[in-house]
Amino acid sequence: MSEEVAQPRARALLARFGIAPRKALGQNFLVDDHIIERIVKLARLDADTSVVEIGPGLGAITFGLAAVAKRVTAVDADRTLVPILQTVLQESGVGNVEVINADALDFDFAAAAAQAGSPLVVVGNLPYQITSPLLFKVLGAANGGRVVSRALFMVQKEVADRMCAAPGGKTYGRLSVMVQQFATARVVLKVGSRAFLPPPAVLSSVIEIVPRAEPLGPIDSVLRFEAVVKAAFATRRKMLRNALETAYEREVVSHGLKESGIDGERRAETLTVVEFARLCNALPDPVPGA
Repeated sequence: MSEEVAQPRARALLARFGIAPRKALGQNFLVDDHIIERIVKLARLDADTSVVEIGPGLGAITFGLAAVAKRVTAVDADRTLVPILQTVLQESGVGNVEVINADALDFDFAAAAAQAGSPLVVVGNLPYQITSPLLFKVLGAANGGRVVSRALFMVQKEVADRMCAAPGGKTYGRLSVMVQQFATARVVLKVGSRAFLPPPAVLSSVIEIVPRAEPLGPIDSVLRFEAVVKAAFATRRKMLRNALETAYEREVVSHGLKESGIDGERRAETLTVVEFARLCNALPDPVPGA
């Protein structure tokens, strides 16, 4: 854990190194000091915590995390930003941050947790276009909290609302079911566009995700659960029976619905997470390519 140091400003760093936010990578740099401080506090770190930060950018949150945590591993896919962040960290005397140039989707969270000797806390300002894959990556790696104990992500407000949505609403869908099956999720901070450089065209939310020790609904197969949920929501306006027939034979669907006690005339958005688990256990693995 390092002592608190003066944090370089994003605008000054962009000017110093002659770079600009890259739209292709969904870069919107966080520049609001108040929001940065709130995020660091919400991460609930201590001197024994090892953090993985996804998309550190110019280090807006990195410096605050490093001031509290035991160690920070900052993972960024932008080859241009990595050496800049390494330089400013070195200049500031921060020695407990390792900056890695890599795609977070390829990062080995299990290996990082094993090296740390304790579960990780994952923090990130996620690029909007790859939010869902990264969420699924972290949840898949969490291992019931033994690899990732919790995550704190800045995401598009609409995405956060979908993660926390209850059955029956328009925002309840595949993302809601997949997140809530394996974790608890709650919005802990709302962030306006002026907190970023450049300001995005959407509002943002910080969401806390805590992996469950066991899935909310007992299931025989995670892969089958994913496949059933995906098929069910592939055509939202169809009745559940018809939607599932895109992945299964009609007889198989009828048997599964009967065994699970779920009415096939319902639509996917009306099913609870536990009902999806029950349906998953009543169906076989889908045929690849079906």
